[in-house]
Amino acid sequence: MDPNTFPTKGNLILAKNSLNLANMGYGLMDKKRNILIRELMSFIYEAKGIQAEIDATFKAAYAALQNANIELGINYVQEIGASVPVDKRVKIKARSIMGTEIPLVQHEVLPMTLTYGFYNTTESLDEARYHFEKVKELTIRLSMVENSAYRLANSIKKTQKRLTPLKTLRFPITRN
Repeated sequence: MDPNTFPTKGNLILAKNSLNLANMGYGLMDKKRNILIRELMSFIYEAKGIQAEIDATFKAAYAALQNANIELGINYVQEIGASVPVDKRVKIKARSIMGTEIPLVQHEVLPMTLTYGFYNTTESLDEARYHFEKVKELTIRLSMVENSAYRLANSIKKTQKRLTPLKTLRFPITRN
């Protein structure tokens, strides 16, 4: 409120209404921030679990790949790897949490089809392919969760910037 405003009853009523509206806006923005923080924490917790699972799966995948390289030769494994088709089944949609667009990554999981013959390969190659397919699925999930957490963190920062002026809003004291 402008300090040069005349202290009339009408201006007092306008100032009280403005203060009530600011308090209500502060309450709503605070609730929004709390909801966003709760969602962010759930995404962070989920991301930690997925990262741990990816680490274990990567270790198993690289161990199997190393065995396949030893048994079949690196060049032959590279040739087989080049024959694996590119996966184009990833779809990205969006959902909204308190006005923040969160990506929903959908991946159609189909049974694994092999693009190489069994005669010239070993079980370690099949095992490596299986583990790397699992890594791909986990990476898709992790990308969705981390992207969501990043967007929520930015939204929380913006909400906090909007919330701070409402918290410090003061009106001059008027006496009746």
